[in-house]
Amino acid sequence: MSETYTRHDGRAHDELRSIRFQNHIAPHATGSTLIEWGDTRVICGVSIEESVPRWMQSQGVEGGWITAEYSMLPYSTLGRKRRDINKGKLDGRSTEIQRLIGRSLRAAIDLKKLGSRTIWIDCDVLQADGGTRTAAITGSFVALSLAINKLVNEGVILEYPIPHPVAAVSVGVVEGQPMLDLCYVEDAAAEVDMNLVMTGAGEYIEVQGSGEEATFSADQLTALLAHGKKGVDELVQLQKAAIDAA
Repeated sequence: MSETYTRHDGRAHDELRSIRFQNHIAPHATGSTLIEWGDTRVICGVSIEESVPRWMQSQGVEGGWITAEYSMLPYSTLGRKRRDINKGKLDGRSTEIQRLIGRSLRAAIDLKKLGSRTIWIDCDVLQADGGTRTAAITGSFVALSLAINKLVNEGVILEYPIPHPVAAVSVGVVEGQPMLDLCYVEDAAAEVDMNLVMTGAGEYIEVQGSGEEATFSADQLTALLAHGKKGVDELVQLQKAAIDAA
């Protein structure tokens, strides 16, 4: 185990990359932000549809729904990434990530207070350097909050439906050391890779983790969860500042 491992960008083991939000990046969206997380950049936009999925109608389910779409633009990686539409189907990774985004944001909302409407969240990766799914979730919450605030101010939604913020962060073990917020170089070299989705109240929404051809100890898992909690707490404060500034 290397106690003196130096990170690719010189950060402390429990330090986030720099994070910035640019709100209202998409004028026609009800809410939008560009999250710049290190060298990862994702546009998150929210659109409102005044109807719910057919299954909700047929089953008489009250309230609204939140769903997400995720894509990486062709120029987001070093080598051009083919568009899913040109392959004839959405790739498995994109499907998994957009389902994760939808689940995460639904956990953040009292869906009954939405009324009979669907919130669409579109996440488009402009540049990828690790952590695109966590950036998409964290940015989507800001875009969703901006959209909800607008609907509440306009009297479309009568009760504020967001009890707690939601953010996500990656953690991992690199050269035996638990690390917070892996960039691409670290992610590619990680012995353990994990993504945490949490509320601002410290509750877990989802934990995705596995050893990459390696095992990890209970002590390492405890350290990863502690790093993740610290990261989410910091992200929530950054989200709050971005939402308040809007």
